[in-house]
Amino acid sequence: MENWLEPALLAILGAVIGSFLATVAIRWPDGRSAARGRSACDGCGRTLSVVELVPLLSHVATRGRCRTCGARIDPLHWQVELAGALVGLGAGLAADGMTAVVGTAFGSLLLLLAALDLRAFWLPDRATGLLALAGLASAVIVPPPLGDRLIGGAAGFASLWLIAAGYRRWRARDGMGGGDPKLLGAIGLWIGWRMLPAVVTAAALIGLAVVLAMAVAKRPLDRHGALPFGTLLAAAAYPAWLLMIGMAS
Repeated sequence: MENWLEPALLAILGAVIGSFLATVAIRWPDGRSAARGRSACDGCGRTLSVVELVPLLSHVATRGRCRTCGARIDPLHWQVELAGALVGLGAGLAADGMTAVVGTAFGSLLLLLAALDLRAFWLPDRATGLLALAGLASAVIVPPPLGDRLIGGAAGFASLWLIAAGYRRWRARDGMGGGDPKLLGAIGLWIGWRMLPAVVTAAALIGLAVVLAMAVAKRPLDRHGALPFGTLLAAAAYPAWLLMIGMAS
């Protein structure tokens, strides 16, 4: 039982963090602060009670709708809360102590960027910069060594920047957002250079799976459509970190 205590606590913590991150992802693109003003129904404006703000459980209890007007609550809330719980659980199962806490922090920052890119195709420099700085700071607690991280940061940014520049020159239009190279560079500062090819490959495979699923659902992506590549990179990077930590243990 004790072996499950830390993963369970980190899962709960991750869900709580996810609740806040969902609010940030919904409000920030609209220029609203997540730290100001209490949560309210988007339909009738009623301030939500504490009971209605319990991560995941409130969604189940209310069936995802406001108890007053019946308006649908943005599903991004429960989706990010669930992802946050899985981030904490994964960190608790892969490691313990401060390493698990660091892993939860890494996953939470990735989750914020993934939600923002999914919601608004936006990877703000402030969030990516925080991820990068945290990656450098974490070198004193978890592997890989600082040298590998610095190479990973430079290689991650340069590789996607060159691909984006080449595509722009070839097609005379952007094929990748300017935040994607910065995000991969920040990821490289966490996991080092050795894991970067696996992260990019996994992100591409996830994207391919999404496109195929959309085609099967008869909602194919046209040639002018776009996928949030930052979300795909984040989804691939966290399992890579867990694998790296597991191999180092």
